[in-house]
Amino acid sequence: MKIAIYPGSFDPITSGHLNIIKRAADIFDKLIVCVMVNSTKSPMFSREERVDLIRRSIGELSNVEVDSSDGLLADYARRKGSCVIVKGLRAGSDFENEFQMALINHKINPDLDTMFLTAEHQYTYLSSSTVKELGNYDVDLSDFLPEPIIPIFKQRIADIRKKGENKK
Repeated sequence: MKIAIYPGSFDPITSGHLNIIKRAADIFDKLIVCVMVNSTKSPMFSREERVDLIRRSIGELSNVEVDSSDGLLADYARRKGSCVIVKGLRAGSDFENEFQMALINHKINPDLDTMFLTAEHQYTYLSSSTVKELGNYDVDLSDFLPEPIIPIFKQRIADIRKKGENKK
């Protein structure tokens, strides 16, 4: 059984992430979408919430599992019996960083390879950061987020606004 891992912070999962998930699920017997902790980011959603948002978004994909980890990806892949990391690329600028990470992961776990899937054209500009910014302006998010999580995302934006107003 070929098991792949698609890691990321997914804060929140976007339509671009979901596109990569669906395409990778068609390639591998099992795909583990793993919410990773990124110490350089302050997430909008907790790790548990992000896992839940992904599960709500991928309901029909029977070979996709959602998990989380705060350890090294290469070690996580070894524990899960995975030999492939899937990474989505939006632009050439993504490649440099992802290529470096692929080399590091392979150094730590020589049985681990990285497969790059390029984003489909309609998602090349899309990032979680962009979606968060758009959320502040009440933009229609149906092209940017999976439908099941839009109300949850909008509520979180409203809660953040309310907290900001209360601090004034």
